[in-house]
Amino acid sequence: MTEFRGVFPYLVSPVSADGAVRTDVLTKLCDDLIEAGVHGLTPLGSTGEFAYLDAAQRLAVVQTTIAAAKGRVPVVAGVASTSTADAVAQAKAYQKLGADGILAILEAYFPLADAQVESYFRSIADAVDIPVVIYTNPQFQRSDLTLDVIARLAAHPRIGYIKDASTNTGRLLSIMNRCGDSLRVFSASAHIPVAVMLIGGLGWMAGPACIIPRQSVKLYDFCRAGRWDEAMALQRRLWRINEAFARFNLAACIKAGLAIQGYDVGDPVPPQAPLTADARKVVEAALRELT
Repeated sequence: MTEFRGVFPYLVSPVSADGAVRTDVLTKLCDDLIEAGVHGLTPLGSTGEFAYLDAAQRLAVVQTTIAAAKGRVPVVAGVASTSTADAVAQAKAYQKLGADGILAILEAYFPLADAQVESYFRSIADAVDIPVVIYTNPQFQRSDLTLDVIARLAAHPRIGYIKDASTNTGRLLSIMNRCGDSLRVFSASAHIPVAVMLIGGLGWMAGPACIIPRQSVKLYDFCRAGRWDEAMALQRRLWRINEAFARFNLAACIKAGLAIQGYDVGDPVPPQAPLTADARKVVEAALRELT
């Protein structure tokens, strides 16, 4: 199984007003992130607005990311649906395009029992030959993964990672204790990445790394080297970005940050709204402190 670790930015999906994916902008963003030292790219995470894109747009985002990466870093593509069959079809399509891994996300309109949640993720992993990262975010998902379901999924030969955005760091430690090396943990922006690394995390998959990639990689390097005092000092400086990310619309915040840095990524897909002028000033101030 391919080994994933380090900083995996959740990419934005640059979409023009007419619905076309701005492939040139996304390609430049991928190139610049790789040049900044990130360890992988994740299209169609939460920051990528997967819930607001149609199938053709999703395919274009993944295809563009894979082409831009040129094998330099792994691409872990987000798969999300309310339907198991649709999620399986997405996963197969993205593997065929050349994705190195799948980020499996559950969308649910009606609540689901544990057996159905487990079946959804298992079906995705059964359908592909590449590693699967299971994603859980109780803040947005109607049906979450319990520790028992996570532990059973960890036994699947292709489910080797979890990205947990629960904000509950104790839950991460419980997952590590239950699953050991069979399921490695990535932090989300809802957690403090240094704290997750300290207890055994592999890195983080998060939107803020799109706008502060070099600082994120430096933070990771400090953690890997066991330079915890320096890591924590840097983490304190970076935390304002995480606070802004938690305070405002996810995609709007990162798209605003990238626009400030000169990337024409466009506005969030309606009915989402771009940041207000006051909110944008918060992001600008946070970025200014880090340059």
